[in-house]
Amino acid sequence: MKPHVTCLMASSVDGRTLHSRWRPKGTAGDLFEQVHDELGGDAWLIGRVTGSEFAKGQPYPTGTAQRYPREHWLPKRDADSYGIVLDAHGKIGWGRSDIGGDPIVVVLTEQVSDAHLEGLRGEGVSYIFAGTREIDLALTLDILNRELGIERLLLEGGGGTNGAFLRAGMVDELQLILCPAIDGAKGAPCVFDSAEDQSEQRAPVTAMTLESTRPLDGGALLLTYRIENGGA
Repeated sequence: MKPHVTCLMASSVDGRTLHSRWRPKGTAGDLFEQVHDELGGDAWLIGRVTGSEFAKGQPYPTGTAQRYPREHWLPKRDADSYGIVLDAHGKIGWGRSDIGGDPIVVVLTEQVSDAHLEGLRGEGVSYIFAGTREIDLALTLDILNRELGIERLLLEGGGGTNGAFLRAGMVDELQLILCPAIDGAKGAPCVFDSAEDQSEQRAPVTAMTLESTRPLDGGALLLTYRIENGGA
């Protein structure tokens, strides 16, 4: 069963998400945390680049004599919320096992080294496998539901990860915090983004219905859209 996926992002009025570039400077981070807490998802999901910003450790050793089965390892199954991080090839050395009290669950492919698995286990970081060489997003959602009972997932970027889920037709709702700020320059990350070789791939979105608008502090607006997906 696929969890209900809500994409939650804060952006400038020109759709950019790197807050340090915005003018005037604001409190997007505070508003984001406020709405995140209000939504109360069973888990939140980010990509490798965003995940690296939370890491406190160094890359794990590159070698080990130990061999580990390519099976899910989930020592923590009773949390109120989980922090899910896509890290297909095992790049992040965590130095921690939770983010803000939410246990980290890393989504890997079977290409990850035994040494990386040893590093994750040594720090108590849960992991699942969702593909041989590339992460299968549909399989990821299915595993999270089956293994951890996740029914409501908050998709929180970056833009590349959000765009991948959108193009796969897996985003059910968008909660966009539109902040009274402008980036106004090329090269900044967007709410939904893609790599160059994916630029011609279109998301199978057939309708977006505005469910509500709500003013937030500092002149920001919370826009809630229901998304309908069809054939690509």
